[in-house]
Amino acid sequence: MPSKSHFSDSGPSQRQLRVGELIRRTLAELLSRGDLYDPDLDRMSITVSEVRVSPDLKIATVFVLPLGGKKKVEAIDSLARNSHNIRKIFAKTLTLKYVPNFRFVIDETFDQIDETTRLLNLDKVKNDISKSN
Repeated sequence: MPSKSHFSDSGPSQRQLRVGELIRRTLAELLSRGDLYDPDLDRMSITVSEVRVSPDLKIATVFVLPLGGKKKVEAIDSLARNSHNIRKIFAKTLTLKYVPNFRFVIDETFDQIDETTRLLNLDKVKNDISKSN
């Protein structure tokens, strides 16, 4: 997980949220159209679930997950290898004063949901829950 030092304690500003969503949508379209001309990326479907932008808008942490949750390392490596090309495309297509540096990380949210569901379905937990109701 990225360091929280890039984000203010009060949460992201409206500007950070707007820029993050713009980057998320643009990157998702870029990947789905195969505009990066990278055979490794062309072979995998990658979901861009969230983008968190630093307060100065110079760093964008991009949360991604390959379809089916497989080839996570390959996806991150391919995206990192193409980050310069992604920035060049963004510089041409977006009207941002600065195009941020991209940091790609795996979105662990789905794994956390699966683990929570698994724990809630344990007999011991179900018994404890039914006793407390």
